[in-house]
Amino acid sequence: MAVAESIRDRASTPLSSEAAADFLFMEARLLDERRFEEWRELFTDDGYYWVPARPDQPNPLDEVSIFYDDKDLMETRIKRLRHPRVHAQIPHTRTAHLVTNVLLEPDVPPEAEALVSSKLLVATYRQDQQDVYAGDCRHALRREGGLWRIVWKKVVLINCDAMLKSLFIPF
Repeated sequence: MAVAESIRDRASTPLSSEAAADFLFMEARLLDERRFEEWRELFTDDGYYWVPARPDQPNPLDEVSIFYDDKDLMETRIKRLRHPRVHAQIPHTRTAHLVTNVLLEPDVPPEAEALVSSKLLVATYRQDQQDVYAGDCRHALRREGGLWRIVWKKVVLINCDAMLKSLFIPF
């Protein structure tokens, strides 16, 4: 996890706005470079990734979500993406994650040490088709082993309640 190591020194102090932005930029880079295993390692052992199916969905447990993956499900999804016979990803989807409006939020959940909000724009391209997804992100972070880790990540797509194509890529 060489990229994450570059912000190790900053993890010993309270998270600054600059360090929060660097962390989110690094996460976006890992996803764009298809370094999914390294991305998964950014999460705590109890961490999860959630993309609700409607804007005001209160939790991922009482109704279906677009994504609701713990680390085990992330590993399964990554293995499926890497499998040589996943025809739905031949050629694989190329992405560009753009992260902006990074802010430290004052109301930090009890399981975390920092809550970071941001705006996300993801452009995807596969088989002459380009799509764009946009949404609001929240990252709950805590320090583990000298590094900031993701306790949970929530991405609310602006069109989450619309008909969406099959999504293979994490946001």
